[in-house]
Amino acid sequence: MDFEKLKETTKMKICFLAGANSIHSYRWIKFFADKGYEVHWISLVPNIFGNIKGVEFYRFREFPAKPLDILFNAIPVRKLIRKINPDILHAHYAGVNGVLGALSGFHPFVLTAWGSDILIVSKNRLVKLFIKFALKKADLITCDAEHMKEAMIELGADSSKIKIVYFGVDIRKFSPGLRDEKLIEKLKIQNCPAIISLRNFDPIYNLETLIKSIPLVLKEVPEAKFIIAGRGPEEEKLKNFAKNLKVLESIRFVGWISNEELPAYLRTVDIYVSTSLSDAGIASSTTEAMACGLPVVITNTGENDKWIDDGENGFLVGAKNPRALAEKMVVLLRNRILREKFGAEARETVMEKNDYYREMEKMEKIYQNLI
Repeated sequence: MDFEKLKETTKMKICFLAGANSIHSYRWIKFFADKGYEVHWISLVPNIFGNIKGVEFYRFREFPAKPLDILFNAIPVRKLIRKINPDILHAHYAGVNGVLGALSGFHPFVLTAWGSDILIVSKNRLVKLFIKFALKKADLITCDAEHMKEAMIELGADSSKIKIVYFGVDIRKFSPGLRDEKLIEKLKIQNCPAIISLRNFDPIYNLETLIKSIPLVLKEVPEAKFIIAGRGPEEEKLKNFAKNLKVLESIRFVGWISNEELPAYLRTVDIYVSTSLSDAGIASSTTEAMACGLPVVITNTGENDKWIDDGENGFLVGAKNPRALAEKMVVLLRNRILREKFGAEARETVMEKNDYYREMEKMEKIYQNLI
């Protein structure tokens, strides 16, 4: 029986073990619910997005204090999965969700590694053992970068089980469009070029470098404004740092922007920047900006150089280099034609390589093949 006929005669039942506070999980799960599959969603954190039509949602308490506390949820989660009896069990994140999936003993078991679970968290010796266990138990593993694949192979994963599947960008939702006049008024950026950063206020995203670059940009383009969106433990520290550098008036700290509001912001500003010290694949916020036709200036980390051809569809700069970051922003701020060229090329890159619908259809075939 070919795949199309199999799809017609089989109503696949999928159970996801995934955090309900992540837009990545939400969009992945919603795709399969919208396709008419029977979907169950188990999360250790509250659902911040609301219910998805047709999805059964289950919430378990998270025990975040110590790695071994994961065992408190192992038995009830295992019982629930057995009761649901899905065709596929899919855990997002190789840490707690991956380990719970592995401990359930259910197969076929799919595991999606996100980045920090493999590249950062696994440096803890005990956590590393848990993650290696999850990788070994998985029947299939997905990730969104070749260097992630290599890192998992070093942790003992079978290379034949690993497939590259991108989270993808909804290029229908994230597309070029008119500036939002109400947003311009709200942000007080009338007649001002604007730069946006969407990375959270965590050390790994290195917002300090961006703030250090701002006086250098203002020296050349004094009317420039910086929209810094996000949340995290370094928020007050960064605001105080900006105040000490006397650039606070040129910054708009706007907090967390919902995925629904984000396209309007990206269409209203002129440049997107990311100063991250580490990424798995290219960051979703970067590809969303590219899909909206924004020129990007991002750090040359992870596999960013596989997405950004420096000087063709964006700029790459070294990490922790505020001067280089400022120089590239100034070049773009002074050259509208170059901004438009980079933006158009960036959107083409996303449409060709990171279309959400195409990636999820790829995953659909992977599920069917496993069954």
